[in-house]
Amino acid sequence: ILIVGGEPNSVFSEILVKSFNRSKKQKPILLFASYELLLKQLKILKLRCNFNLIDKDLTKHTLHKNKINIFDVKYNFKKPFEKISKKSNRYISNCFSEALDYSKKNKIAGLINGPVSKKFFLNKNFLGVTEYLASKTKIGKYAMLIYNKNISVSPVTTHLPINNIAKNLSKKSIIDKAILINKFFNLVIKKKPRIGVTGLNPHCENFFYKSEEKKIIKPALQYLLKKKINICGPFPADTIFIKNNMKNFDVIIGMYHDQVLAPAKALTGFNAINITLGLPFIRISPDHGPNEKMLGKNNSNFQSLLLAINFLQKIK
Repeated sequence: ILIVGGEPNSVFSEILVKSFNRSKKQKPILLFASYELLLKQLKILKLRCNFNLIDKDLTKHTLHKNKINIFDVKYNFKKPFEKISKKSNRYISNCFSEALDYSKKNKIAGLINGPVSKKFFLNKNFLGVTEYLASKTKIGKYAMLIYNKNISVSPVTTHLPINNIAKNLSKKSIIDKAILINKFFNLVIKKKPRIGVTGLNPHCENFFYKSEEKKIIKPALQYLLKKKINICGPFPADTIFIKNNMKNFDVIIGMYHDQVLAPAKALTGFNAINITLGLPFIRISPDHGPNEKMLGKNNSNFQSLLLAINFLQKIK
């Protein structure tokens, strides 16, 4: 299991150690991060963990299951915790680069990344880490899945301003994401998923001659049904998450980010993981950001990262 440290000035060192100490240890973990920084942060947090330091030649090392194996990525820092800025961009990029290079040469269960700053690291170049990794691996079709064993959600469009959503919706984007989700559940979860799809407009009503429901969503669903995918909709987004409706689905696909992520987080809290589908490997990130306000306080919720690690521990 590969783990990319992500933003160095985040709660990731805290939740990583707390998660690892409580996780199943069937597969070794290889962390790409600054060893020196990690030790200094853990000293402040008064947390302990066993590490196995790995140098550049990975082939000479044995990876241990009961220790965090760490590939040391150098980072120049003045204090163990600093304000998030573009100063860490090159370091984060190097962590991703080393991990992606390793994934090309070795069989991995998956990759977990720590949170990064959309403002500084991704900036205007990428909408999210999903798009960043899709670009780095040269993948054109991908999907964001917020996975929970009871109910999972997936937005067709991700980090877009509300006024850009409608013009970025297409029949193809709905079809591509539904096919990826169906494939993932069949191959990894070992289950044929029941997929529900929301409309875009309130109550799926037609406010003009041809709504997105008529010209985009319904034609996409008709195509998917012909492909034997268990999918139905579109349903009004304000009622699909009612308990009696939600129980009919394993996955709810929404048209935009907050349409499905807001209710999903209200229902599951940190009991969910963000999975990128379509990459050469399973990529997971904890379902939260760097949480700069909690730095050094040793009071962060590690549940999402623990779920991510244990999920990959079960992958065969």
